[in-house]
This record gives sequence, C-alpha cells and structure tokens, in this order.
Amino acid sequence: MISLRIKQNKVFMNKMLIGNLFSSFLLEEAVIQTYNLFTIDGHIAKEFYGDDEENNIQYPLSTWDSMQKICLDLIKGHLTPLGFKFVLHLKPEAVDNLLRKHDIALTSNDLSLVLNIRFGEIQTGESVITITSGASIKTFTLDKSYETIWDNAVCKMFDVFQMDYEKLV
Repeated sequence: MISLRIKQNKVFMNKMLIGNLFSSFLLEEAVIQTYNLFTIDGHIAKEFYGDDEENNIQYPLSTWDSMQKICLDLIKGHLTPLGFKFVLHLKPEAVDNLLRKHDIALTSNDLSLVLNIRFGEIQTGESVITITSGASIKTFTLDKSYETIWDNAVCKMFDVFQMDYEKLV
C-alpha cells in the first residue's frame, strides 16, 4: 500500500473528471461534499433492469466512465468542493492482465486492486488530494508481491498521465 499526494489538484481533477485517467476502473463509492453531501453507491441494482438487460451487466460495480459525468456535474462550478472521496476498483480483466504479466498465480476472482482518492483540507488549511492504493484478497497466500506490483503500477499510471505527485511516508 502506498499513499501519494497530488501536487497539482486542478490538473488531476481535469484528468479524472474529463479525461480518461480512470477508464479502466469501476466505482464502488463516491462521496462529494459541495452545497450538499452526495453519496453514490456504485453497486449495480440488477433488479432495476429487465431480464434481457440483466444478462448484459458485465460488472457488479458501475464503470467509472458511466459515472464520470455525474460526478463532474456535482463538483463543477466556481467554488471548490469541501471534500470528496472515491473508491475505485481496477476492472477484473485489467487485474488479470497485471497479475499474468508478473507471473502471479492469483486472478481477479482472488483479489481486488483498489484506489482510494480523497480531497479535503489538512491542518494547515491547504486542500490536498491523496491517493492510497490497496488490495482486498479473498484467499490466503503468504506471497504479498501483488501489493508491490499494484503500487508500482499505480505510480507508472500517474507517470504515463504526467501527474505530478509525491509519495507519503
């Protein structure tokens, strides 16, 4: 698990809410505090869909791409949000590709790779965005190399998207 502090909030927000920075992710939860507190549960309500459409649901969580505009609409404006939190999961096929690339015997059925994104004021009155990586494993293994691989992949993703960040201790 690593924690990163984003150095350019505006650039990050643009890439997150308008760009495709998180297009390979699913949204588990979004909490956005502006003039109201908005909470989005990203779990798909299969009962909402008819029998035919239910068979076409690919993931148990909403894709970030499908929720991105909603989140943008809640955040955009001339005033800075008071805070927000997003919990994103790497899509199962991306998890499988990453694990296979590094010869890890686990699959997306065994673990989820997660990013927690938070924005808010710290004690100095400065507003910061922090990103914390994590893994949720459903099986027992002594090999924790998947954590390091995930942490490195997160840093590489931010490097590719030219995000300026610093690792926090």
